[in-house]
Amino acid sequence: MLNIAAQDVPSKLIFAGYRFFLAGLCLVALAAIIGKPVLRLSKPQFCQLAVLGVAQTWLQYVFFYIGLAYTSGVRASILNATTTFFSVILAHLVYQNDKLSTRKSVGCLLGFAGVLAVNTGAGAAGATPTLEGEGFIIIAAFVLSAASIYGKHVSKQMDAMVMTGWQLTIGGSLLLASGYAAGGRLGAMTPESGALLLYLAALSAVAFTVWSLLLKHNPVGQVSVYAFLVPVFGAVLSALFLNETILEWKNLVALILVCGGIWLVTRTCAPKAHIRFEKPGR
Repeated sequence: MLNIAAQDVPSKLIFAGYRFFLAGLCLVALAAIIGKPVLRLSKPQFCQLAVLGVAQTWLQYVFFYIGLAYTSGVRASILNATTTFFSVILAHLVYQNDKLSTRKSVGCLLGFAGVLAVNTGAGAAGATPTLEGEGFIIIAAFVLSAASIYGKHVSKQMDAMVMTGWQLTIGGSLLLASGYAAGGRLGAMTPESGALLLYLAALSAVAFTVWSLLLKHNPVGQVSVYAFLVPVFGAVLSALFLNETILEWKNLVALILVCGGIWLVTRTCAPKAHIRFEKPGR
């Protein structure tokens, strides 16, 4: 709708910038309306928000969009799923209560197998991988994982909605500046494209806030594994809105593998029974 070419990375950054900047402003405004401390933050807290905005929104999407321009959507979808692996490994190194176990490792491998299954036959995979293509997608996945870990740390001393609102506003403004500085531009905004932009901004505001809340109150490894469902939902939504075929065995296999992986990672083991042996007569 906005005449953005597939290889036009600067214009994509501008579109993403408007999306996340509007999402952040909406969250900050909503937080202020319901009485959350939007401006009553210390200088160190604003610095933390700036770091989070730079990493989680700006840096991640710069690497992602550049990588997407040099690789196929199928490869990008598969490689983007490495976010879960990075999150689980980083959580193992950072948190004592989120250690990597055999069960969690198998669950992650099952989830990744589901991502591979849902992308089977979706496009050519014979092209040689490149740093600016597949490499940048993996870097984007790592940056998102590291930023999520950092966001969990920041949210301990800050409201999740306020944190998400400010980091999206900061990151979105940086995306806008980068896109325009690189020569990007958007076509004429129409009521349809404007409505779609507002819809995507609202979607980002809700999704990032829920994600921040989940990470704040739960182990990173147990939350991140659900990201393996993204390509499964993508297949379902593509069937509903793009008239693509969903009744394929690969989609069912992918769903079973992903759900099995999630179950393995999130299930809690029953505590072992402690048996006491007492001497006769006591």
